[in-house]
Amino acid sequence: MAKLACDFRCLLIPAAVAFFYIQMRLFATQSEYADRLASAIESENHCASQMRLLIDQISTQQGRIVAFEEERKRRDEECSQLKALVEDLERKGLKRVVDKIPVAAVVIMACNRADYLERTVKSILKYQTSVASKYPLFISQDGSHPEVRSKAMSYDQLIYMQHIDSEPVHPDRPGELIAYYKIARHYKWALDQLFYKHNFSRVIILEDDMEIAPDFFDYFEAAAAVLDKDKSIMAVSSWNDNGQKQFVYDPYALYRSDFFPGLGWMLTKSIWNELSPKWPKAYWDDWLRLKENHKGRQFIRPEVCRTYNFGEHGSSLGQFFKQYLEPIKLNDVQVDWKSMDLSYLMEDKYPTFYANILKNAKPVYGNDAVLKAYNIEGDVRIQYKDQADFERIASQFGIFEEWKDGIPRTAYKGIVVFRYQTQRRVFLVGPDSLSQLGIEDA
Repeated sequence: MAKLACDFRCLLIPAAVAFFYIQMRLFATQSEYADRLASAIESENHCASQMRLLIDQISTQQGRIVAFEEERKRRDEECSQLKALVEDLERKGLKRVVDKIPVAAVVIMACNRADYLERTVKSILKYQTSVASKYPLFISQDGSHPEVRSKAMSYDQLIYMQHIDSEPVHPDRPGELIAYYKIARHYKWALDQLFYKHNFSRVIILEDDMEIAPDFFDYFEAAAAVLDKDKSIMAVSSWNDNGQKQFVYDPYALYRSDFFPGLGWMLTKSIWNELSPKWPKAYWDDWLRLKENHKGRQFIRPEVCRTYNFGEHGSSLGQFFKQYLEPIKLNDVQVDWKSMDLSYLMEDKYPTFYANILKNAKPVYGNDAVLKAYNIEGDVRIQYKDQADFERIASQFGIFEEWKDGIPRTAYKGIVVFRYQTQRRVFLVGPDSLSQLGIEDA
């Protein structure tokens, strides 16, 4: 019996050890879980704090969104009211256009230069008032510059249009001026309005920094007849890039050109039907100078400009102004275009007409061609080998050296003509210009 009691006590010792070990493990586990629980509670508190912060930020953003939405609605209401006002003004303005079919609508493209616009409108009204039924006058403003809008709407003699473009501009190349993209959009919108909404058959495009000559409207009326008959003519311009005072003489002289002049030009609805669907995002004038767009068609231009560009400050940042624009000669002669026979400008007659003039020009050769030309009486012609050679000769005379898509400014079949020392004409002739006109080079 004593032995049994001893054995039982011996068994109790390992059991006690095991019990204490289990208690210690349990205590350690509880401590570990307590630490984890405390960490979880701390994390939960942090998350709750972050959640409250996020809710506060969302509430703030929602408040801003609501404010922006209210501002957008307010602006939309203002735009709707402004649009209604513009449409009402257009309707009132169009009622002043008499039933007689106009020669062309005249549109002044404006943006943010109220002083320039005033000078332009005064110049136009000086000659347009007597022919208002033939040339209904519009101002198309890009944007909402208040002084320009106020100035435009102060004239009873014209119709005001406004282009509101809220779409962002994405230039094709970094660093490009977005102004050229906005200008292209404005041109397309304005011409769509005039050709499709108001259904004019022709439109003359001016800019808000131009003065016009006394015979501006008579010139375009006479040219319109040629434009309608000859489908090889894409547009008629009032501008000559080499129209500086020292390079012009004859206010009656008109030319065909493969280079689009711009700066006061007229086109027809049929041409716009072709151009409008593919109108470029920017640089619309250079785009028109691409062969793929003018497709071999030509442009009528005068020797003496019928527009003068005084816009030293604008999107082009005064490029070329001092050298090429400021010295331009604005015609001051009242030419009776109604009595002029312009049939020589037609496609079937002009090459022969031009070739006969060129044949009588004396060829001049050598590096001192400018000096030789100065000492020769009558017209002269100087042949150039390539673009670099043309630029060298042009720089000596002081005319435009620039080419676009293989064509020098003002050129007809590669030939650039200008006056030199009053009446004398100088023809800069391309490598194959004479053969194109059927002239044998002596």
